[in-house]
Amino acid sequence: MSSCNGDTMQRFRKAAELCAERIKKCDEAVVVSHIDADGLTAAGIMCKALDRLGRPHEEKFVKKLDDAALKGIADFSAGKLVIFTDLGSGALASIKALGIDAVVTDHHRPAPVEYEYHMNPHLYGLNGSTEISGAGVSFLLSLCLGDNVDLGSLAIVGAVGDLQDMRTNALVGVNRQILDLATSKGYIAYEKDIKLFGRQTRPVYKLLQYSSDPFIPGLSGCEDACIAFIEGAGIPIKKDNWRRWIDLGQGEKKSLTSRLFQYCMACGMPSHKIQRLVGEVYTLLKEEPGTELRDASEYSTLLNATARYDYADVGLAVCMGDRGEAFHYARDLLESHRHNLVNGLNLVADKGVCRMNNLQYFHAHGEIRETIVGIIAGMSTSLDCVSRDMPIIGMAKSEGGTKVSARGNHDLILRGLNLALALGEAASAVGGVGGGHDIAAGATIPEGKEHEFLETLDAVIGAQLKKSI
Repeated sequence: MSSCNGDTMQRFRKAAELCAERIKKCDEAVVVSHIDADGLTAAGIMCKALDRLGRPHEEKFVKKLDDAALKGIADFSAGKLVIFTDLGSGALASIKALGIDAVVTDHHRPAPVEYEYHMNPHLYGLNGSTEISGAGVSFLLSLCLGDNVDLGSLAIVGAVGDLQDMRTNALVGVNRQILDLATSKGYIAYEKDIKLFGRQTRPVYKLLQYSSDPFIPGLSGCEDACIAFIEGAGIPIKKDNWRRWIDLGQGEKKSLTSRLFQYCMACGMPSHKIQRLVGEVYTLLKEEPGTELRDASEYSTLLNATARYDYADVGLAVCMGDRGEAFHYARDLLESHRHNLVNGLNLVADKGVCRMNNLQYFHAHGEIRETIVGIIAGMSTSLDCVSRDMPIIGMAKSEGGTKVSARGNHDLILRGLNLALALGEAASAVGGVGGGHDIAAGATIPEGKEHEFLETLDAVIGAQLKKSI
């Protein structure tokens, strides 16, 4: 929070004002964004702001902003202003070289290239991994385009989807300022509550049954055991219908949470895993109770289920307010997404991971979709075969080679880990590209270069961690 002071925010807002003035002068825009929850909400915020400004616009979503994608964008956007949301900061040189008329709003670590219309928290000493997401940057820009305070809800969904609340179990930095603004206007409510996924939509026993982060021994994956556990706490699991978490009274919630903590301690679960059971949760007050859109975490997962399966247009429509056909289709995609995540996690559990000196990895080849290998890598930290003492690297077959996704944790960051720098250096060494955040990053490398890449990455990570000793 200390980096998020008044002077920092004033300079950040000046960058937003400059970008806003450029947008106001355009006749037509193309919004280009990333295919995840943060990218979708960032695009949704910008498209809503453009609609209210009366500017025609089109949308384009990309998996990665490589030379081929940029060339296509340059051809597609001739004569139009391109607004990059949740990406672009690492490709400023190429954007300039191709003559793309652009405004770049991003939160990933930027390339050292001067660009006039560029918003990025790292340029002002802010942490793009924890203090503001791509959607948050887009939201700050939207405030300079008109009365768009209501879009703060989408900014919170984007931040949660980007896991920016995971280190401290609460949003901090600029995210906190956005949260306070949205709360003061009645769009969001937050409280300390159980963090297990599905508070709005799942029967209570399924919160336990499908808990993977953390994995609860004897309960995760065991439906009968979960039902017995809840009934053992004296809580009816069914009245007219299966009771969800939101259907429980405060006394029932407190009793079940306390019993769960005691159970986990008795099982010998590490304290850092137990602590993840409870934290700050975010409720979107303008959305219908009992739906995925009411809870920021469930909303972000719904969006991931669209964009990561080539249906970003469906997720964007939901962000833009479609609660009919697009929302129902997104729900269908979510069911398939959940199935794929379970299968992917089971694959890692069955095959295990390979350990090097400073990292652990798995290669799913074509058995896990490249667009969700990063999610599965993050979820796999709950498995017994995965250590929290080193980052986890997931790889999958991609159309352009091999997709790499890496995940760390707060303890490793404190020891000096920076996955964005590490993957960037290792990928470059084998003719690939990489970047992202210190705690989560990705790369694309040529097929057949995996071993060389991992050897380099292992050495780079080792050097990062050694510096902190």
